Amino acid sequence: MRATRSALKRNRRRSREIFDDATKLLVGGVNSPVRAFRSVGGDPLIIERGEGQYLYDADGNQLLDYVCSWGAILLGHANPAISAAIAEQAKRGTSFGVTTGLELELATLVTRAIPFIEKIRFVSSGTEATMSAVRLARGITKRDFILKFEGCYHGHADSFLSQAGSGLATLGIAECPGVPQALAELTLNAPYNDLNAVDKVFDQHKGKIAAVIVEPIAANMGVVPPAPNFLSGLRDITKKNGALLIIDEVITGFRLHNGAAQELLNVEADLTTLGKIIGGGLPVAAYGGRAEFMNNVAPLGPVYQAGTLAGNPLAMSAGIATLKQLGAPGLYERINQNAERLVAGLRNAIAETRVRAQVNASYSLGTIFFTDKPVNDYTGAKRSDTRRYARFFREMLDRDIFFAPSQFEAAFVSAAHSTEDIDRTVAAALDSLKAVAAAEPS
Repeated sequence: MRATRSALKRNRRRSREIFDDATKLLVGGVNSPVRAFRSVGGDPLIIERGEGQYLYDADGNQLLDYVCSWGAILLGHANPAISAAIAEQAKRGTSFGVTTGLELELATLVTRAIPFIEKIRFVSSGTEATMSAVRLARGITKRDFILKFEGCYHGHADSFLSQAGSGLATLGIAECPGVPQALAELTLNAPYNDLNAVDKVFDQHKGKIAAVIVEPIAANMGVVPPAPNFLSGLRDITKKNGALLIIDEVITGFRLHNGAAQELLNVEADLTTLGKIIGGGLPVAAYGGRAEFMNNVAPLGPVYQAGTLAGNPLAMSAGIATLKQLGAPGLYERINQNAERLVAGLRNAIAETRVRAQVNASYSLGTIFFTDKPVNDYTGAKRSDTRRYARFFREMLDRDIFFAPSQFEAAFVSAAHSTEDIDRTVAAALDSLKAVAAAEPS
């Protein structure tokens, strides 16, 4: 299959007008930094609607979408069952500020799929889930320090913005102004996949570390799978030192299979955070774990956390409609097979064009890194040639294919993508890599 360029660059007048107007009222014209396309150049997308595997911009251009709302859209845009559930609930009311039976229904679906989560608390964003889990860990252990990993992003709470990957890496922000030094000093960093470094940090701060927080598959420095025994090693180290292990599955939860990535990676956290997919495209996240830990959260315990829109009925309805579909026979097998086909095709295209690049992948998420060295941690990710990624991104966008507008993010395959979509993408990638090679020979 041969990829063809579209008229996308020539027909974006309305999108440009909207963005120009947006810059007068929205900071940078956006409500989340990577959307501004600063690292890849060109005009930011202005999306009007989504359907299945496609996005449509304000000028009517159709884009094959591999961003999928940063992984949240596992079943495709405007999934009929999810849309119907939201519409039906909207007729009954959109926010009550008190408990509904929908919260129990979604909690039941989550805990059945992830049995080691005995109790759960719904919140409205992944950031809220991770910051609440850390507060809970500090409250339980009566310790102040947390250990995170360089390049792992756990949201924009103050405790997480040191060496955080994701949008900060995209924009070249090493440290974030506004984070008090005293608070920043309570966050310790170690290289991802380096258990020796973790041991050294614990030795240096004996009896002071409340928790280790980690992505089971790093997806915010680009995709970096865990090394063998890395996660189980973290489990052993935290147990030995009386610290809690928090596994951040905001991205990976329900993406690899109908449950937590931990089950496939043979590890079990004390506390788990979830998000993205459990909201079916609406703002939902959660944190949970064994009852003995979760019972420390108010109103049962002294660790306070609250939210007016937590358990919002629209969001709960979308989550229920999503999780009810995830048990369909063959669903994940088809998604993962298409992802494997995409990865193989990209690797073949890289070999054919001899561009210095490689693909890291795990199940249905992956990243093409423009470097000739393996990427096993944040240091490796930062060796990537971001200018080449920007050129590749624009070439793909010219062919109506939307990858993440950042070298340090993941591409996601959804249930809506077909084998034909994958083959079209591989053909576009081959042509795009040829253009990259021609512009800057290897």
